[in-house]
Amino acid sequence: MSKDSLSRRQALALLAVVVLAWGFTWVVSKLLLQYMTPLWAVAARSAVGAVALLLLGLALRRVAWPVRADIPVILSVGLLHMGAFAALVSLGLQHVPAGRSVVLAYTTPLWVIPAARLFLGEPIGPGRRAGLLLGLVGLVLIFNPLAFDWSDREAIFGNALVLLAALCWAANIVYVRAHRWVTPPFELAFWQALLATVVLSAVAWAREGAPRVIWGADLAWLLGYGGVFGIAVAYWAAVNVNRSLPAGVTSIGLLGVPVFGLLCSAAVLGEPLGGALLAGMGLIVGGIALGVRERGG
Repeated sequence: MSKDSLSRRQALALLAVVVLAWGFTWVVSKLLLQYMTPLWAVAARSAVGAVALLLLGLALRRVAWPVRADIPVILSVGLLHMGAFAALVSLGLQHVPAGRSVVLAYTTPLWVIPAARLFLGEPIGPGRRAGLLLGLVGLVLIFNPLAFDWSDREAIFGNALVLLAALCWAANIVYVRAHRWVTPPFELAFWQALLATVVLSAVAWAREGAPRVIWGADLAWLLGYGGVFGIAVAYWAAVNVNRSLPAGVTSIGLLGVPVFGLLCSAAVLGEPLGGALLAGMGLIVGGIALGVRERGG
């Protein structure tokens, strides 16, 4: 174990922090829509996250000026994950329950499997094929075409936005896999969040005009949690977990995010836990776990 690595117990504890922080962030994102328009909500949360990442990085002495080789990954994470993913989810949450959204968003690893085969030449073995099939069956179960209200255009639009967000995240993951890192990931996190904040703010101003905000203590803690824990602390913890645990263990552990997010949505927002949603989530989580286990670790 390198001197920078954590013990297995410490790494698993941090993995639990990531699961709890990201899982509850879906509830926070839904609640933020009561106080801010969707794009300004993610822009403000991103700004708080960028400041928190800067302060955390300075405290840990882990902020670095990016070099030219870092620019592609800063653009990829900042625009596709922190930017497009966050914006599309926030827009989708206007029409889709938070619990359903987190399950749909975490179909991302399923889309990574064929994309990695197409662009990176990664093989799709029996485990990945079975996992992909299982996950797609779960998706069909959630979207039961016989029961879905196809006349509800808002529901269709909202679900499509969240699935598009998952595809953006998948595209980012595929690029990050291929990227040759020069500067360590955490040292670039502030720059990625700063880029996302600038772009999200510009898009929000163009689409929604000047920010219309209902200020209050509730908004303050929602933005504080979303930026500090949902972005800065979770990202720092995830980087340390990735350096200390096998990729397979980390990936399977992160499947706790949609589970915890779904439970939080039911407990805090009173969203119903339908049988089809629970069964679909189980199939998707199981499918991702199958695909991850084939990589080993």
